[in-house]
Formats: sequence, C-alpha cells, structure tokens
Amino acid sequence: MPSVFNSLPGLEVPVGEIKPRLARMWADPDVSPTLEDRESARAMQLNFVLHFGFATQPDDAVEQFTTIKAFSQRYPCRVVVLCPLPPENDATEMRAKIYGECFLGKSKGDTRCVEFVILSYPMGTRHYLENQVSICLSTDLPTYYWAHRFSDSARLADYHFLLGNAKRIVFDTGIAPFGAMSYPWPQPEAMRDLVHARLLPARQSLGQFLSGFTPDQLVGGLRAVKLYHKDQYASEANVLADWFRVRLEKCGMPRGCQTLVLKSVAKGIDDFAVEFCYGGDRYFKWRADIAANHAEFMADLGQGKVELTTAMHLLEPAAALSEAIFF
Repeated sequence: MPSVFNSLPGLEVPVGEIKPRLARMWADPDVSPTLEDRESARAMQLNFVLHFGFATQPDDAVEQFTTIKAFSQRYPCRVVVLCPLPPENDATEMRAKIYGECFLGKSKGDTRCVEFVILSYPMGTRHYLENQVSICLSTDLPTYYWAHRFSDSARLADYHFLLGNAKRIVFDTGIAPFGAMSYPWPQPEAMRDLVHARLLPARQSLGQFLSGFTPDQLVGGLRAVKLYHKDQYASEANVLADWFRVRLEKCGMPRGCQTLVLKSVAKGIDDFAVEFCYGGDRYFKWRADIAANHAEFMADLGQGKVELTTAMHLLEPAAALSEAIFF
C-alpha cells in the first residue's frame, strides 16, 4: 500500500529548494506570458495547514486533498500538507513535494490558484518541523489549521507553533479523540468543529421553524428532547443535541429535562429524527432523510397543528470547511 505522501500528487523536490521550485513552477510562459499575469494568478488570500494523523489512509488523504482544492476555487491559498511517519518507520529525513493548480472563472481575469507544499517527516525530525512550515507559509497572510484523524490530543498539543498561531483550528469530532473540543488547547476560542459546520442547513431550518413559537411555548412542560439517528449520523446527532440543549436552556428549559441521543431503528426517512416530549397532547417532531434531501416538521404547541415539508441536506466538504473557518 502506498504511503500518504506517495499517494498525493506533486513533484518531489529537495526540502531546501521548496521556495525557488514553487516560483519556477509558475514561470512557464505558456501558462502566464507576463510577470504581471503570473503574480495576479498566484494572488493568495490565506495559508492553510492540513495535518494528517497516523490513522489517515492514502485514499482518505486524497479525498481531503481534493476538498482543499475545491475550497481554493473560492479562497486561493498556500497549503502545507503534513504527513507524519509512524515511529516504527526507519526514515531519517524529510521529503517534500510541490503542486499547483489554477481554476478559470467566468472571465479571463477571474483566476483562482492553489499552491501545495507536501512534507513527509519522520518523528526524529519533529523538532525541525515548525521551522520548515514557517518558511513555507506566506508571512503576511492569516493561517488556518486543520488536524485530520489524529488519535491523541496530548500528542497534537505538542505542535505549539501551529496551535498558537492559527486564526482557526478545525477538527471533525466524528473522527477526533473523545473530548477534543474540550481539551485545554492554547486557543480554545479558535476551535471549530466540521460536524457542527456540516449541520448548518439543519440548524437554519430547525431554528426558522421553532422561531415561530414563543420560548414559553417551547419549554413549558418540556420533559425530554430525544434525537434519533442512523449509525452513520451519530456524530451529527450528538452535536445537534448540544445545539438544542444550549438554545432551550436560554429559553428557560426546566431543570431535569433530559436531552437523549438514541440509535434509530425506524425505517423510511428517519436518518435523523427529533422529538420534544411534553405532558398532554402537545408535541414537536422533525425527521429527515438526508440522501433524499427531504425533511418533515409536525407540531402542536397549543395553537393547533402545524405540518411542513422542506429540503434538508448536509453541507458538502468544501462548503463545510468554509463555514468552520470563516463563521
């Protein structure tokens, strides 16, 4: 099986020649005939560090690489991809690749480009890594950091330069270690969860519907909030449960009211389902079939029955990355 580093595209170059080789990559006159055109094509908006954990498989790495490329069509960037080698690997030196790609927009002047520097490093060279990364980044641009499939928060916390200098730090709590979002990171306010970002359409749809009721109607007599989910949406259900809990507490949710996340055994459109449990005849129910882009609301909170059918999807990876980083 190829390594993560070998599975990613790019031209292998000596580590000490990364910057001049990047400049030479854009110097092809067939691509950009003039210096002005070349500089315009390479205009970057941000730095991005994608850090793979030991659990990352080659196919997974290629998928995230593709996500960054899609992201860069809207936000041109310099990307540094870090591929650590497991301790048992006998390599002793860093290896590097460079890769660049441009995307044409609606007009000749609308060109978006991405530059990749891909670094493979054995753990024996770990103490040189921050130095090398800082050389690869554009010093006048903000840096964003995405840690993917790491298995140990304490080990990741050793990367002080990246965690302390990034404007945003992105995890996917569906595949991160338990408690990653509550770990004492250097900048906890910079943490963002890709699961929460993917749920933006669901949060917007639910929030819009529930805003039609007063806080007293929502929490009066509320005994429990139940979220049902299929196996593949367990992380989304947990994050959505926290979202409901925080907002219902602000509405005055009664003490003792539980938020329960339960595995769904129902068939049909119950990829996700939410139920507010009250005493008497009052109820709120929502269920969704993500593959079919379909959701249903059903409620009676004392003003008569309300039913609504609407679209429901999760954000695509590049859009979720944008949401996590900028909002």
